[in-house]
Amino acid sequence: MGKNEREENGFDPENHNQEEGEKKKHLKEEELSVERVFENQEVPSWREQLTVRAFVVSFALSILFSIIVMKLNLTIGIIPSLNVSAGLLGFFFVKTWTKLLHKSGLLRQPFTRQENTVIQTCVVASSGIAFSGGFGSYLFAMTERIAKQSTDTLDVKKLSLGWIIGFLFIVSFLGLFSVVPLRKIMIIDFKLTYPSGTATAHLINSFHTPQGAKLAKKQVRELGKFFTFSFLWGFFQWFYTAGDNCGFASFPSLGLKAFDNKFFFDFSATYVGVGMICPYIVNISVLLGGIISWGLMWPLIEDRKGDWYSADLGSGSFSGIQGYRVFIAIAMILGDGLYNFIKVLSRTLLGLFHQLRYKDVSSELPVADHSSDVSSQSQLSFDDKRRTQLFLKDQIPIMFAVGGYVAIAAISMATLPHIFHQLKWYYILVIYIFAPALAFCNAYGCGLTDWSLASTYGKLAIFTIGAWAGAAHGGVLAGLAACGVMMNIVSTASDLMQDFKTGYLTLASPRSMFVSQIIGTAMGCVISPCVFWLFYKAFDDLGQPGSQYPAPNAVVFRNMVLLGVKGFSSLPKNCLLLCYLFFGAAIVINLIKDLAGKKWGRFIPLPMAMAIPFYIGSYFAIDMCLGSLILFVWEKINKAKADALGPAVASGLICGDGIWTLPASILALAGVKPPICMKFLSRGNNAKVDKFLGS
Repeated sequence: MGKNEREENGFDPENHNQEEGEKKKHLKEEELSVERVFENQEVPSWREQLTVRAFVVSFALSILFSIIVMKLNLTIGIIPSLNVSAGLLGFFFVKTWTKLLHKSGLLRQPFTRQENTVIQTCVVASSGIAFSGGFGSYLFAMTERIAKQSTDTLDVKKLSLGWIIGFLFIVSFLGLFSVVPLRKIMIIDFKLTYPSGTATAHLINSFHTPQGAKLAKKQVRELGKFFTFSFLWGFFQWFYTAGDNCGFASFPSLGLKAFDNKFFFDFSATYVGVGMICPYIVNISVLLGGIISWGLMWPLIEDRKGDWYSADLGSGSFSGIQGYRVFIAIAMILGDGLYNFIKVLSRTLLGLFHQLRYKDVSSELPVADHSSDVSSQSQLSFDDKRRTQLFLKDQIPIMFAVGGYVAIAAISMATLPHIFHQLKWYYILVIYIFAPALAFCNAYGCGLTDWSLASTYGKLAIFTIGAWAGAAHGGVLAGLAACGVMMNIVSTASDLMQDFKTGYLTLASPRSMFVSQIIGTAMGCVISPCVFWLFYKAFDDLGQPGSQYPAPNAVVFRNMVLLGVKGFSSLPKNCLLLCYLFFGAAIVINLIKDLAGKKWGRFIPLPMAMAIPFYIGSYFAIDMCLGSLILFVWEKINKAKADALGPAVASGLICGDGIWTLPASILALAGVKPPICMKFLSRGNNAKVDKFLGS
């Protein structure tokens, strides 16, 4: 049949091709659409998403994750994102629970992805208090134990479980109310990506599909396997730690000289797991920082003992070598923080300018890879409409948010001066006036980069309030307490917006997200102080240099506030010059990294990560780089399997070693000591070794 014959019989080839194209397009849309998979499933109401079993599981997981975060906080200060681990473990526990109830015929409510999201939100909110509560930074920096390591021992506060819990309840909820009115602007209008929240949502969505459930079983199996290994390895190591510097953690794997300069593999499953989760450039940056500081700078500065600082000073004196270690690290952290603060703030203002000037937000706002957004807009239109409809269905009244913010602010101004009499009510008022703007900046920046600058905003409060109060009026404690107020506000604000993004993608109600965040925060205000108190009472050398838990950030934060209050007069010779150089170097490195673009910028190290080993050494960097190497080799052998199971293996290593800390702390409190001290001695520590090596 020819062309003309087909047209005469009513067959139009152009219309036929167009219809075929639309059919293919519709089929492609169904393939790409996530919500079409769940189209026949009824979305539970926001009250039905908040189940008793969800919060029972959340409470148990909150204890586990609080221990993990606390351990990392008191050792290296690097906290990886645990959202994926929380989602995976939440799925595993509730799925096991519902399966048992189903077999016994007692199951009344099926386990949904919305309930899974509630669990993840609650756990992350609770364990987040272990970081923003300052147990490894500003709060611990107030103690006499940390003050003795600096040049000031007067402004100290005795820790008490009662006032710590009270303080956290006062300051931890304000950030939740500060950004609630902005949820539609951030999630729907600005279309901010919130990478961690988006990744967690995709994971939860995949769990609740038939194919995803099979993968989840494999992930849980791998997590359980490495959890068991990590726990037993921690138990095994404990037997050989009867004294100081004993056990595998003190093994001079790279030689005694390298061990003296903090270069050794300490056999920590936690750090290996963290290395598998953290990006490669973070681990390389930490190792590079250790090589620059402990491999080059500190030995060279120690050679100038007697010239740059007194030869009679001990290694822990801040007028000696310790001063260079801490203050140069502070300079790099401040340089990096200042650059990123200005960068995120400028991007925020630029985004707002485009939002006000142009109606088409997605084409102008610098938020995500819009080339892919534009090309896939039609395919995702069903998902977008369904998600937006349900996200806007359960509104949280603006007056409720504003009223809650004002009420909590008033309570804070009335009560905080009774906990810290150096922190006057008008200091708190000024913080709360500026806090919503800073909370917005942090939440917006986190949506763009997945990077919360909570500690940077806290340092801003340290310098401003500390300098305002002055040394004569308790500026040290006022600055540290103000840091806690600010950190809790901006940290919880970005966490909540991250959870709103997860909820948006899993059809979880904003109300259930908000309630879950409040309950999780309340859990954290009790669980985290109790976990810290267990560490504090079990380990007498907590916070001491060279101990198992040196709490490096506590010393850094205290010396930051001393700089703000007293100035630079107490620094050793040439230390200020070196601080200026490294402060400028941090800014220049960041600038080069941004100018180089994604292709080459990803190979440029991160100054913030480089600064961490300047004070505590690079032993953990070797563990983390080993984790990166394992993941790298695994990806080369089987990338699909590494991508699917890598996070589960890393979570198992972190969780197993982390949970072992709990029985180890209880044994220490009970006075039970390990039976063996496995120690590796140098010539200077043992005459027999010296004699043997001398012969």
